Amino acid sequence: MTQHHVDLAIIGTGSGNSLLTDHWEGKQVAIAEKSVFGGTCLNVGCIPTKMFVRSAEMARTTVDAARVNVDLPTGDADWSAIRDRVFSRIDPIADAGYDYRNNNENVKVISAQVQLHGTHGFRAPDGTEVNAAQLVIAAGSRPAIPDIEGTGLPGVHTSDTVMRLEELPGRIVIVGGGYIACEFAAIFSGLGSHTTQLVRKDRLMRHLDTEIREAFNTEAPRHWNVAYNTEPTAITANPDGSLVVHSAHGSHTADVVLLATGRTPNTDLIGAEEAGLDLHDDGRLVVDDYQRVLRGGQPVAGLYALGDICTANQLKHVANYEARVVAHNLEHPRHLRANSRRAVPAAVFTHPELAQVGLTEAEAIERIGAHNVTSKTQQVGDTAYGWALEDRSGLFKVIADKRDGSILGAHAMGYQSSNLIQPVVMAMNLGVDAYTAARGQYWIHPALMEVTENALLGLDVPVPADADL
Repeated sequence: MTQHHVDLAIIGTGSGNSLLTDHWEGKQVAIAEKSVFGGTCLNVGCIPTKMFVRSAEMARTTVDAARVNVDLPTGDADWSAIRDRVFSRIDPIADAGYDYRNNNENVKVISAQVQLHGTHGFRAPDGTEVNAAQLVIAAGSRPAIPDIEGTGLPGVHTSDTVMRLEELPGRIVIVGGGYIACEFAAIFSGLGSHTTQLVRKDRLMRHLDTEIREAFNTEAPRHWNVAYNTEPTAITANPDGSLVVHSAHGSHTADVVLLATGRTPNTDLIGAEEAGLDLHDDGRLVVDDYQRVLRGGQPVAGLYALGDICTANQLKHVANYEARVVAHNLEHPRHLRANSRRAVPAAVFTHPELAQVGLTEAEAIERIGAHNVTSKTQQVGDTAYGWALEDRSGLFKVIADKRDGSILGAHAMGYQSSNLIQPVVMAMNLGVDAYTAARGQYWIHPALMEVTENALLGLDVPVPADADL
């Protein structure tokens, strides 16, 4: 058995890879990765999916153009060319990341699924053992697999594999009603697959603000088939290789089935429970405000976690922020920095696009009472750029506290929602009230950002004492 005693060990090469700052030059480091170097976002998540999203949105331009009196020829999406373009960019980045770390003389790269050994070490299947002064668990999550018959059949995929298909499926059934399922439904329907989404409950994206959720559930079925209240019970294969997804309400035949029912933290793969680490009910590691992992309710000095393995917000920008907190605390153990628990935004690159930050209106009412809540919903189509788009469904909603104008949340559906919401994200995290955010700057006319401006202007909030407008 080979043993390594290092200053820092890291499990996971997504956001965990960014922990290796100049501080660790000349110090001994070990980093373990069970899969492709670079983690979920780079290889099977955020980045490649958005590249497919862009192709799908371009494929929809024939319909969009017709609304503004332009007749474009119908084009066929070249799946294999799209796939190869995406991964010809992604794969070399992953390879280069591995080579860079592996060629660093003070970094030991272990390409294996490791198991925790105590609270500051791990073992690889070949017997390699690493013991570290400080250890960071950034092992991420993986697609959840529903407990039904047939999930191992050829043609049944998860988000980890579906983007590598040899050809565009004529028919695809997507199981799930959350953000991953909705993004892939938009991708495949946009590129030309007959797409059916099976939703266990009566709504897609159930966590959204009610007004935005209802609008999305009206709009999405116009672009692909949505079967509500449908929970698969089994998947079987036909003699011709096609698949049948069975449920209590009937069956759906497809060439490909995509399982997109959520993600599972990889705590079981690394043996977190066996190591005595505290876990949430859903399997995530429990951490304190400094990202230290808890054991028996107490933080373990020198043991940190970040990203999907410990946070409920399975978002790359959250993992990156937590990595910055952990990086500081690794380097300054006597002057720890806390996670600010700032307002976390999220976007779903489906069709139409969705974005949100902060509280829903119902959550705001529950927290401070309906009489203290003000909200404004701006129709995208009621702005100048919305006229140019001939937009008929886009919404932007902002929620604030009537008493002091503090912004509590924002929610959007439609073209460029992820960009439209950013000024509100900035205002919330910098403590800028709604009145000042709306009036304390110029908004380019007639840019689409006037949607955000008008929503803020429509709130019933007080004028700050120091306001000059």
